[in-house]
Amino acid sequence: MLESHLGLQTIVTPKIFPQIPQHRRASFTTCTIQSMANFLSHLSTLKTFTILLHLSLLLSTALSTPDDIHDLLRSSGLPAGLFPKNAVKNFNLDENGRLKVNLETPCVAQFETRVFFDSIVTANLSYGGLIGLEGLSQEELFLWLPVKDIIVFDPSSGVILFDIGVAHKQMSMSQFEDPPICKPQGVLKMKTNEVSMKEFPQPNFKM
Repeated sequence: MLESHLGLQTIVTPKIFPQIPQHRRASFTTCTIQSMANFLSHLSTLKTFTILLHLSLLLSTALSTPDDIHDLLRSSGLPAGLFPKNAVKNFNLDENGRLKVNLETPCVAQFETRVFFDSIVTANLSYGGLIGLEGLSQEELFLWLPVKDIIVFDPSSGVILFDIGVAHKQMSMSQFEDPPICKPQGVLKMKTNEVSMKEFPQPNFKM
């Protein structure tokens, strides 16, 4: 029975599973190893290219970002005077366009109305816009309202738009051309979504 089984196996095996000659088997093994080596080489090259591409994007962002916040605003289609001349300590613009400006201290600048800068001001910077602002408030009728967006739709119009939530206020871009002096006077209090200003020192008028 065993011999019959072995004999059957000997007869059937070559027909169903033909044996690969030794020289072809060695050639096939060599080709397989070479293919795997080529695949791994291409994979390694792809990973290296991806890493280099990511680094080059980060480097290009860093190199293309001006060192001065006012130059950055100008290159983004915005007037330089949106941030004060004397109070900006440093700023950071990440690869997603998120701008973070650190000021020396909270301060107030004078435009058409007074504007309050917190110690940190953040926004999404795009060409012609500061969107989703935080840390900036504008005085309107003795109330301090948070500025949400600053947009220049058409630079040739000479108009800049301030979104203060309850209204969209249009002003002349000319008053924002030069960075203002920001003075650390007054103290702000935040109460829920309302901003109130403590009393500023009043001028002493003599009769």
